[in-house]
Amino acid sequence: MTTRTLTCATTAGLTRAVRALAREHALDPAVRGRLVLSAAEAAGAALRAGRETVLEWTYDPDEGVLTVVLRTPPGGTGPVAAADLPMAADAVTGEEVVWRLPASPPPPGSAAPGADAGENAGQDARQDAGQDFDEAALAAEELRAVVAAADALTAEHRRLKDELAETNSGVLALYVQLDERDEQLRTAHGQTLRELEDALRPPPIKADGLELAVHYEPAGTDAPTGGDLYDWFVLPDGTVHITIVDALGHGVTSTRSALNVTHAVRTLALEGHRLQSIVGRTDEILRPFDRSVMATVLLARIDPATGELWLANGSHPPALLLRRDGAARYLEARGRGIGFPLPGSETPLTERLAPGDLLLLYTDGLTESRRDPIEGEKRLIEAAHKHLQSPTEEVPGAIAEDMHTVILHPDDTLALAVRFTGQ
Repeated sequence: MTTRTLTCATTAGLTRAVRALAREHALDPAVRGRLVLSAAEAAGAALRAGRETVLEWTYDPDEGVLTVVLRTPPGGTGPVAAADLPMAADAVTGEEVVWRLPASPPPPGSAAPGADAGENAGQDARQDAGQDFDEAALAAEELRAVVAAADALTAEHRRLKDELAETNSGVLALYVQLDERDEQLRTAHGQTLRELEDALRPPPIKADGLELAVHYEPAGTDAPTGGDLYDWFVLPDGTVHITIVDALGHGVTSTRSALNVTHAVRTLALEGHRLQSIVGRTDEILRPFDRSVMATVLLARIDPATGELWLANGSHPPALLLRRDGAARYLEARGRGIGFPLPGSETPLTERLAPGDLLLLYTDGLTESRRDPIEGEKRLIEAAHKHLQSPTEEVPGAIAEDMHTVILHPDDTLALAVRFTGQ
């Protein structure tokens, strides 16, 4: 392994020497051109100031690596960064720039510049490099290599751009297909939810002297039902029975609990059980099958002929009665809900409705949307007054809309309105 050195006083001499040694070690023309430019740029400040630069190179045949070192006087390299050179340097100090390149051994008998260390010290590299090659031809070869590389990069860029455009087109088409599929799924899902919700609603009833309407709104859009359910039917004696249930939880799981409660209440009511006994009896029936059921219940019986009203409660929010003249009052019936300690109702609350009176039954999602049930009950009276003269079928939805202008606590909401018209 032999180290060779050459002292250069001009940029032309330096580039000629670098080009010669690069050709001697069969560097690729593009690599050779980058090395020539890098050496000229690194030594430019020193050479322009008239300060000599030493070029040193060593070839390691074991590793096949050519090490090129450019030495300048202290501070001669100027502010050169390794990555900023056309050929990134392996190391840069204030006095040296070092490149390590894969290379071939020089051919036997080659007359490279500076064959013996120091033999050309102080001489211009243009003389020491010898005249056995055409520097202009080599420079042209390097230029052609750089142009070819640029052309190859341009072609590759064009190919990648075309592939990207084709890929983007395919991705866009896929997005369109996915969006169409998603719309189809949303439509089918919505239809299924509507059908499920309709299936859970009891059929409308007709009772001369009463107008009934209901509004239901789940806590989330991903589930059509929750724990809030209602049931209404006409008993054999002609009175109308209404059940309002609010089971613990949300979604379809709580719906199952609420359905169990409404079915048990309907069975007991049709069997003729007294109104005040139904809540406690329902708890006894359901407890062996599902001990996790917890639900508040409000039961109402109305005689369409006379306006007679009976209410039994199981921990549920009280019904709101609005008289035709605007007087409003909550009908507080006492009792404990299903799954609560000592479940059951006390003596039913009785009231008589006059023609034009409005009875509003609801779940706590209507009055607790702002996390303050007392404030919610006050607002409910105001909303009910506002819509007292509206058609009965519009009242529950309009009241719910007014109550839910601000929702701090989303919950399933049920509002059921009964207007006594008299026969």
